[in-house]
Amino acid sequence: MNYIGNKYRIMGQLKQYFPIDIDIFVDLFCGGLDVAINTKSNKTICNDINKYLIAIYKEFQKLSIDDLLNYIDSRISKYQLSKTNKEGYLAFRDYYNKTRNPLDLFILVAHSFNYQFRFNENHEFNNPFGANRSYFNPTMRNNLIKMHKRIKDFEFTSYDFTELDLSFLNEKSFVYCDPPYTISVGSYNDGKRGFKGWNKEDDLKLFNLLDRLNDKGIKFALSNVTHHKGEKNEELIKWSKKYKVYKIDNNFNNCNYQNNNSNKKTVEVLIINY
Repeated sequence: MNYIGNKYRIMGQLKQYFPIDIDIFVDLFCGGLDVAINTKSNKTICNDINKYLIAIYKEFQKLSIDDLLNYIDSRISKYQLSKTNKEGYLAFRDYYNKTRNPLDLFILVAHSFNYQFRFNENHEFNNPFGANRSYFNPTMRNNLIKMHKRIKDFEFTSYDFTELDLSFLNEKSFVYCDPPYTISVGSYNDGKRGFKGWNKEDDLKLFNLLDRLNDKGIKFALSNVTHHKGEKNEELIKWSKKYKVYKIDNNFNNCNYQNNNSNKKTVEVLIINY
């Protein structure tokens, strides 16, 4: 999935710190599924508060890959969707907002600006057209084919992270968290997508949840940023001192987190309790 905040480019860095023998894997903020798809476990649970995104994945599971691709191709043909046909896109967007078919939303997002899931207060999709850039291209088709096979046995849920029942997890469970980043405001945490935003209070709630998992001996990993464009996430830095913190860099080089981070740069980290 083309999804803002995806972790595909840094999966090589993340995976080297993940546990090897995982029974139950929980992706608490699953987004575009990059982490879940690339993590081996006996059982995979993917959760995201975006219920429309989760509905798409559930629809993918119901159909064979041939039926899924045929449906996508038929919709693209009917509305003449491309990276240049704005009128066709707007007509299809109006159609989706009246019918709300999850598969239509996937196709719509594939032709929208920056592939974003944006809704108004009435939960009507309102992302503009992705002129000269966004369309269901061959790479997206191939990725969908691969993803469809991988998610066949995944369990999908759509809850606020504070409401998801994790009481059944065992000592071989692993919970990965990639929440919206408080100091890096984007369309996924600004509260303008038809869903609640993310703030420091949410950070603290998540820290408390992870502390409770730690007390039960359950492994977790948290992706976040400590510094971004001159800002610091002081609460995150303070809380992380209880655990192991590794810096994730854009050059795919890994190192232990040190105190020489520049406030002018974005410093992404992975925090683990094992």
